[in-house]
Amino acid sequence: MIKTLYVRVILTFLGIIIFSLICSFLIGLYVFQQQISYKGQSEMIAVGKEIIHRYDEAKPKDTDEFLNSMVKVSAHPIHLYNPSGEHSFYGLPDSPSVTITSEAARQVLQGKIYRSSAEDKEIFVGMPFMLRGEWHAMFLQYSAENENIVNRMMLFVLLLVLLLGSICIVIAARYLVEPIKALTNATKRLAKGDYEVDLKVNRVDEIGDLTRSYVEMAGELKQLEQMRQDFVSSVSHEIQTPLTSISGFAKALQNHDLIAEEERKDYLDIIIAESGRLSRLSDNLLKLASLDSEHHPFTAAAFRLDEQIRTIVVTCEPQWSARSIVIDLELPEAVHIEGDEDQLKQVWMNLLSNSIKFTPEGGKIRISIDSSAAEVSVIISDNGIGISPEDFTAIFQRFYKVDKSRSRNNNGNGLGLAIVKKIVSLHQGSIEVDGAAGGGTTITVRLPVRQT
Repeated sequence: MIKTLYVRVILTFLGIIIFSLICSFLIGLYVFQQQISYKGQSEMIAVGKEIIHRYDEAKPKDTDEFLNSMVKVSAHPIHLYNPSGEHSFYGLPDSPSVTITSEAARQVLQGKIYRSSAEDKEIFVGMPFMLRGEWHAMFLQYSAENENIVNRMMLFVLLLVLLLGSICIVIAARYLVEPIKALTNATKRLAKGDYEVDLKVNRVDEIGDLTRSYVEMAGELKQLEQMRQDFVSSVSHEIQTPLTSISGFAKALQNHDLIAEEERKDYLDIIIAESGRLSRLSDNLLKLASLDSEHHPFTAAAFRLDEQIRTIVVTCEPQWSARSIVIDLELPEAVHIEGDEDQLKQVWMNLLSNSIKFTPEGGKIRISIDSSAAEVSVIISDNGIGISPEDFTAIFQRFYKVDKSRSRNNNGNGLGLAIVKKIVSLHQGSIEVDGAAGGGTTITVRLPVRQT
């Protein structure tokens, strides 16, 4: 069984060449056979006329000797028929004799020039020949020696083409197969976790496109692997921190003699808070996993966006009122939008909660809506700690925290904005961030009025 692509390519090309040569030879022979036969007959007629002309000039006494010498000179065997139909043959050594019909001899004796047809199966010509005062029929047959030379020449040319073609195919097959072998080796390395794929991409054909696509895939897989490792590390860190607190304070609560009642209550509050933090982390991870999947439920319906945002502000009142934060709403009446109401509620809840977290006491948060026929823009601005421009894109990454020193106090896990980004993308919208460190933050969410 042939297992290597290299051998298969070579054998396939060789088979194609051999088949093509045989078919070309047979087709060419069929197409040009009549033309070759006619041209050969014309040449033999010219030779026969020259023989007759020389005979008329020389008037040799020995006719047989003369005709034998003409056969040696012309290389065409001669058949001679007298008026009574008697046949004489003058040929070369080992030259076969063709069969000439009596009808052909009769036509030539009547003064006609005869050309063999396909029915005769051999190539010969006949012409009248005045010999010793009587008309004879002289036939010249095609020389088998000449035919053999032509056949050997054609066979040599075909074999030469086959040899040169085979050499070219071997070289070309290696040129085709080597990049595939390199891709195979790279795939084995990639399967073992080696993403440092170094393949030469200097071809502009389909294999070059395949190689470039493979290199791009390897790069993306490397990024995905790095993201996976970062994700696992971040999740482990986010889980380990509250677990450590819960475990430590739970062990402390076991010692009834060393802990006062007031301290016991503080420890329980910490355990409850850290448990809630773990619960929120679990919920956010599940929500992100669901949003990443293709089967996340998405129910688009028309609803009033202004009413939804007012409801979110009222729901978060205990958070912003406890810090004396002023909420400034600029919401036009009856702003209708089509989307998943529950998902968008999560967006405004996460964005407003972030603003409240990072806005100082007595600060101000402004929420406004700008609508047009095609899209609706929701702008949430605050005068909090702000975000530096280099963090504008990174804040939507999972577990990314701008203010790491306050993350513990703010009870966040860095997943809120990642969820917001995913939901907005599912609604075919966009989200932008503007601001500066210490100068507040402005987040703009643009959504199409209707889902397409």
